[in-house]
Amino acid sequence: MSVHSIARSAAIIAVIVAPLTLQAQEKSLPQQIADVMITLAGGVHPGLRFTHTKGLVVTGTFAPAPSAKTITRAAHLQDAAVPVTVRFSDGTGVPNIPDNNDNASPHGMAIRFALAGGAYTDIVANSHNGFFVGNGTDFLALLTAIAGTNEKSAHPSPIEQFLGTHPAALKVIIDSKPAAKSFQNLDFYGNNAFIFVDAAGGKHPFRYQIIPVAGVVKLDSATAAKQKPDYMFDALKAAIAKGPVKYTIYAQLANPGDPTNDGSIVWPADRKRAELGTLSLTKVAANSDSVQKMLAFNPIILTNGITLGDDPLPQLRSAVYALSVAHRH
Repeated sequence: MSVHSIARSAAIIAVIVAPLTLQAQEKSLPQQIADVMITLAGGVHPGLRFTHTKGLVVTGTFAPAPSAKTITRAAHLQDAAVPVTVRFSDGTGVPNIPDNNDNASPHGMAIRFALAGGAYTDIVANSHNGFFVGNGTDFLALLTAIAGTNEKSAHPSPIEQFLGTHPAALKVIIDSKPAAKSFQNLDFYGNNAFIFVDAAGGKHPFRYQIIPVAGVVKLDSATAAKQKPDYMFDALKAAIAKGPVKYTIYAQLANPGDPTNDGSIVWPADRKRAELGTLSLTKVAANSDSVQKMLAFNPIILTNGITLGDDPLPQLRSAVYALSVAHRH
């Protein structure tokens, strides 16, 4: 068959199937992920996020460390302290999930740094070093497997099949089972790699690590089972009432050859860490519920001195978060 014949046949087929194709056109990947998240949350909860729904907003300041400006020219990482708004959250889209529920972990921590002129930049992190998967297609497959599994599922169930071929996701689930004593005793990680740009234009691929000054403390299963549904949020409020709750923020710097495009691959612990500064949280937002409905943290809201790398998930997460904002409003 000639090239012209192939082209003509293809054109005829296109005319015939075009209406069917338009009807069956697949939704975007972010929309598919959002749809499954809503299903897992038990449906639409008006005015609320469809993931990491249960949360609390607190405020405070961030004081940069001297070492920060050696690797980035970002304004909030130079000399002066800046105001911050932070939201802590439980996992899933279930609004009243108990803090000690296995599915509430990894917990979330989102930080907004206030910049001059009303600008800002965000960090979005969770309480496990290493994400479930390294790309959006696998993340959709994970969520779909969870949604397709119930107590009547035959073995291996959809989620068992997925975890059997995705050991990083299984590790996150296993590691996250011990409940934390409190948010102020929980470490958080920005599992996606970004790039710091220093004053001379030098580039430094890195990932965020947010370590509690009070130390990481987990509960044994018997103690965790006795906790009240909101015990972690209650403990955070009580701690802030007594004085600042502090975290040290670090940049874990990549060595040449370390993968920067897959957040499920954890870099070795011996990689250099640069201290970025100290986060001091001093006040619970009086109107936290209404404030968090309006807040829309976004991992790709960056500033001069920080750029995206080759990790695909920050932009995907941004698109899903945008759908969450539309869902709320």
